Amino acid sequence: MSISEPDLWQWLALLQRELLLFAGVFFLIGALDDLAVDGLWLWLKATGRAVTQRRSRLALRARRLSGPVAVLIPAWQEAAVIGQTIRHLLASWPQAELRLYVGCYRNDPATLGAGIAAAAGDTRLRLVIHDREGPTTKADCLNRLFAALLLDEERAGRRFAAIVFHDAEDMVDPAGLGLLDETIAQGADFVQLPVEPLVVRHRGWLARQIGSHYCEEFAEAHGKAMVVRDALGAGLPGAGVGCAASRRAIDRLIARHQAQGGGGLPFADDSLTEDYELGLAIAAAGGRCRFVRARGGDGRLIATRAFFPHSFDTVIRQKSRWVLGIALQGWDRVGWAGGASEFWMRARDRRGPLTALVLLAGYALVLLTGLMGVAVVAGVAEPAPLTPLLAAVLIANALAFAWRIVMRFAFTAREYGLAEGLWAVLRLPLANVVAIIAGRRAVFAYARNLGGRAVVWDKTEHDAHPASGEAIKAGPA
Repeated sequence: MSISEPDLWQWLALLQRELLLFAGVFFLIGALDDLAVDGLWLWLKATGRAVTQRRSRLALRARRLSGPVAVLIPAWQEAAVIGQTIRHLLASWPQAELRLYVGCYRNDPATLGAGIAAAAGDTRLRLVIHDREGPTTKADCLNRLFAALLLDEERAGRRFAAIVFHDAEDMVDPAGLGLLDETIAQGADFVQLPVEPLVVRHRGWLARQIGSHYCEEFAEAHGKAMVVRDALGAGLPGAGVGCAASRRAIDRLIARHQAQGGGGLPFADDSLTEDYELGLAIAAAGGRCRFVRARGGDGRLIATRAFFPHSFDTVIRQKSRWVLGIALQGWDRVGWAGGASEFWMRARDRRGPLTALVLLAGYALVLLTGLMGVAVVAGVAEPAPLTPLLAAVLIANALAFAWRIVMRFAFTAREYGLAEGLWAVLRLPLANVVAIIAGRRAVFAYARNLGGRAVVWDKTEHDAHPASGEAIKAGPA
């Protein structure tokens, strides 16, 4: 054997060891972080502090609101779903004190036309046409809706008690408005209800797996992580749907923006994740945030339901926007204010780019180890020995990964059934690949933003609404 051949093998063995050390250590740090959340959640369950309420949907739907409530829905190129959203929301929430504001753009006549067609004479609907060409940003559209709300308050001489936020593709829960209003009336300034992505049953097999991988992510996030955040008293990141803020909290946000040199509106126009920032900003201003889990008599969550993206490209675009807004822009915009629990939760929120890098290193390690294994089996090289430290790291990560699989299966199966719980485990490589590509895309987008490129609404396309009859079953299969 020539000298170059053993040199090459030594370099490969060194690369394998370095990748193993890098990926193994950071995987273990992430695993310990997740285990800490798991342990707190299990303790909350054991002590009865994480009990999911049982409530009557009929009673909550019929609840008399404690004051007028505005629902804001920004819409850009949503003609395929906005009509169904409007009809379903107004039918599900019959309270006369409700006002639904839908923001459209003057260069998007299709969405405006669909909204007009869905009005059906219901005077609770307000279609607001933006005075700027779309798309701007979702935050900018929300500010335009809030300006229309202020004008209505001035004309009526009466203020709204709370503002509810939804997206153009959402299917609201009949009990959702009553539960939000009740919690705010009890003193909360910000309330978030669970989000339940629907299994994509109206597309092909691959599209179903791509779109349905959100199911397990939200099942864990809104079944465990948000419960822990609520118990710790940390600020709650808004999902942008199924959440509400008291009017007093919005007024404090406006005053804070004005003190910082901003205008008299609640959102920063250049924010990509105004929903995430909303709950944290309210908490930072001294507001009380609540995450409320409740089930109706049928056992299903009182939650907002929707189809999530089901093509690889749209999933990457959405996830990269989340990483960009939360992990990268959030570092600049929200900072690290708060105590130890707040710092911990914000660090968890912002680990997306690092997670993408570690996952990439992990998959490179798997590929390299496989190639080296072939060489060992073929008898052309000797296996590289593991140090006791690396062996211990590997064993710890293997145990943590097994626990992660158990938790993912359990939380998904609880909401979607055993079959979907198994699919959630099998979809782990897909979720990892999405995280890697989305993280890379977000970093490059952030660099472009730093270079002066304007922020635009890189929205997700929607082609079906859950209430249209295409969807259909959100619960166990």
